[in-house]
Amino acid sequence: MTAQQDLASKQCEPCRGGVPPMDRAMAREYLVQVPGWSILDNPDRLEREFRFADFRQAQDFAMRVGDLCEAEGHHAEIRYGWGHCAVAFWTHKINGLHENDFVMAAKVGGLADAPYTAPAESMGDVSPTARG
Repeated sequence: MTAQQDLASKQCEPCRGGVPPMDRAMAREYLVQVPGWSILDNPDRLEREFRFADFRQAQDFAMRVGDLCEAEGHHAEIRYGWGHCAVAFWTHKINGLHENDFVMAAKVGGLADAPYTAPAESMGDVSPTARG
């Protein structure tokens, strides 16, 4: 089992605050377990940009990340547009990083590695010519 798989197998534990955020040295040790992610500051947070072939794939990924966050009770900042989706994690109650943020980064990395499956066609034709 890789370090990323090990982190991804963990569940987020509720953070009630009152604990200090992870220091940068510890955060860098965890960072090697979540390839592709970076540590940014103000506040300290993990962030990764994912690339896709089009808007629909980026939107679908953002929705899957949102569903995962809701299931884990640990929510991301998600920004997406045509062909890209940026995901950031930090623990708001401590205004910095916690192990939970790395757990979620590993889980989101696993979502990105999964093959893309188009959403159900129940949305109908939304092309500009269909709006006429």
